[in-house]
Amino acid sequence: MSVVLVLSLLAATVAAYFLGAVPTSYLTGRLLRGIDLRAHGSGNLGATNVFRTLGVAPAVFVLALDIFKGFSAAHWLPLIAPLLCASHRVALGMTLGFAAIAGHVYSPFVGFRGGKGVAAAAGVFLALAPKALAVCVVVWALLMLLTRIVSVASIAAALALPVAIVLTTEAGTGESWLLRGFGILICLAVIITHRSNIGRLVRGEEKRLSRGGQGREKQ
Repeated sequence: MSVVLVLSLLAATVAAYFLGAVPTSYLTGRLLRGIDLRAHGSGNLGATNVFRTLGVAPAVFVLALDIFKGFSAAHWLPLIAPLLCASHRVALGMTLGFAAIAGHVYSPFVGFRGGKGVAAAAGVFLALAPKALAVCVVVWALLMLLTRIVSVASIAAALALPVAIVLTTEAGTGESWLLRGFGILICLAVIITHRSNIGRLVRGEEKRLSRGGQGREKQ
């Protein structure tokens, strides 16, 4: 691999990380109400806490931006490294998508805190495996309707992701195996970012989603 390709890949990866690291929920809280969301609600910088603290419209706005960050990293940022993209589109999309997810979860702009990575991951798979993402969205929506616990819905969708990729992609190609491995990686990453939620679920302490201070869920 030439120096030019290595530098272009490095530049694209760094760009993806900082794109993912843009703290959309933090900025929304500051702009709309002059507050630091890390000190309100659950303290998490994700769309769930935006909903709890600021309302539906800001939460939808933040969710859309977080999905857009992941999609942009996996779909458009590969254009920074066009020579790599020509023959390794999926691998490059996964690399840059993972960098964006990492930036979202560990943002240097807010003390390496961020969201759980679910929305950014959804954006990545919207670019790389939209049919598998659609399956996961259905699973998420069903579990959300049944439980009204965001962590349960998110973990269930993450667990469904590797299976959905198998069901919606053709076997026998290098790209399909890469996607399947990436799906398992993201599934494990989502479970890890939800480890505190899992602990509360085991103890029966996880709350259902609601606005304001009553019925708060730490997401």
